Amino acid sequence: MNELLYILWNPSLEAFRIGPIAFRWYSLCWLVGLLVAYLVVKRLYKEQKIADEKFDPLFLYCFIGILVGARLGHCIFYQPDYFLTSWKGVVEMFLPIHIDPQGDWHMTGYQGLASHGGTLGLILALLLYIKQLKVPMWQVLDNIAIATGTTACFIRLGNLMNSEIIGRQTDVPWAFIFERVDMLPRHPGQLYEAIAYALLFVLMWVLYKKSTKANEQTKRAIPQVGTGFYFGLCLTYIFTFRFFIEYTKEVQESFEEGMMFDMGQLLSIPFVIIGVWRMVKAIK
Repeated sequence: MNELLYILWNPSLEAFRIGPIAFRWYSLCWLVGLLVAYLVVKRLYKEQKIADEKFDPLFLYCFIGILVGARLGHCIFYQPDYFLTSWKGVVEMFLPIHIDPQGDWHMTGYQGLASHGGTLGLILALLLYIKQLKVPMWQVLDNIAIATGTTACFIRLGNLMNSEIIGRQTDVPWAFIFERVDMLPRHPGQLYEAIAYALLFVLMWVLYKKSTKANEQTKRAIPQVGTGFYFGLCLTYIFTFRFFIEYTKEVQESFEEGMMFDMGQLLSIPFVIIGVWRMVKAIK
């Protein structure tokens, strides 16, 4: 009976084309996610009366930090045997190309981005931004954390459109059959994450709006922006969810077979610890 409910999934990789230039769904999802986060943080800066000249460079820092971190994270954590053992791999790690055995190169885009690396790259870029622009560290990190769920949601939707990071085989009624991969019903892990990250943004926004109102029962206010609470909550929520959602996914690289915890889970643990630590500090 479940077979009648399975979703056959094989969308075109291209959203549209203008002449020889193809616009892929994955790239568009990345851009839309960054744009929404840009608009959210811009509003937060305005409400908190942070000068425009402090905000303007922020997008560039975030974009470069996420892209470089996500790319290096994938290459170093998941495919070091390919990218770190030859000059060709090192070149492909930094440039969006593939070099074939004949020495010819082809533009491919960055095929392989890791969310853990992207998070680390974003944090390092924000610390550099904070130092250069001299803005309060926890205020910046909290504001970015509030908007993070929007970008994370759209990135996972991009993975869904690419039929990548697929789930394990299952017989749940909402299973997807990724025709580009095989004809087996699988968990739509990308969709699970996209929904979870959208809910994170809603939670963050509601808490932010209530943060200046005291709770009448306890006479205590929700921690405000600038305490690091939202930064801690963001890390804790995303990477705790990421740890458990890995059980519904196929392993990404062969070396993960037989491991008690896969690479995604191992990399999530430090972020959860940092997130919990910051939330406790903020509440105290």
